[in-house]
Amino acid sequence: MSAPGRIWGVGVGPGDPELLTLKAHRIITTADTIAYPAPNEGDSLARSIVAEFLPGGQEEIVIRISMDPKMFPPEDVYAKAAEQIGAHAAAGKSVAILCEGDPFFFGSFMYLFEKLSDRWDMEIVPGVSSMMASAAALQIPLAARNDVISVIPATLDEDAIAARLATADTAVFIKVGRHLAKVRKVLEAAGLVQHAHYIERATMTAERKMPLAHMRDTNAPYFSMVLVHRRGSAL
Repeated sequence: MSAPGRIWGVGVGPGDPELLTLKAHRIITTADTIAYPAPNEGDSLARSIVAEFLPGGQEEIVIRISMDPKMFPPEDVYAKAAEQIGAHAAAGKSVAILCEGDPFFFGSFMYLFEKLSDRWDMEIVPGVSSMMASAAALQIPLAARNDVISVIPATLDEDAIAARLATADTAVFIKVGRHLAKVRKVLEAAGLVQHAHYIERATMTAERKMPLAHMRDTNAPYFSMVLVHRRGSAL
């Protein structure tokens, strides 16, 4: 029987292939198997980020995940994927599980980690998160000195968002999408919309960014964020 293989959770960054870390590159290019999330239909963003580096000949495990928030997290899908990944490791193969951004920053990888880590030794390779990439693309320092940063899911209701915003020096709104108008409304009520900046698809070829006050759309793509500092700048 083969010795058990290794399993890695690998952050591949926000979209720009050049933001892949050297360690992630080494693991992805030498692993026997790569596994990655993908929508029910269409290509995987995680795989597309590293596609140019893949040597060919690797086995691939595609984890098809519904984008419907009512069905998330799909326990059956993660359970099946964990079984497949575990079977490859049991056969002595090394497996790299790709994760957009960073594996432990709102990454779907954490659901696989929960199912695999009690049976397998795993290593996590951090990646550049979308929050850091957005701040860099906007050229907005996130925090200085004693500033407090709050990462606020735009999926929360208005009162919850307002409460989180009230205690933050810097607020980073994630999961903006169809909640853009709600985020704008809360920021306007707090007198902060003039300090807010919008960005979508950070580091990708279709990146778009602007002051939130200039954004006329009521909805945003899935990969979008709003950053705001209470003082207008951390500097």
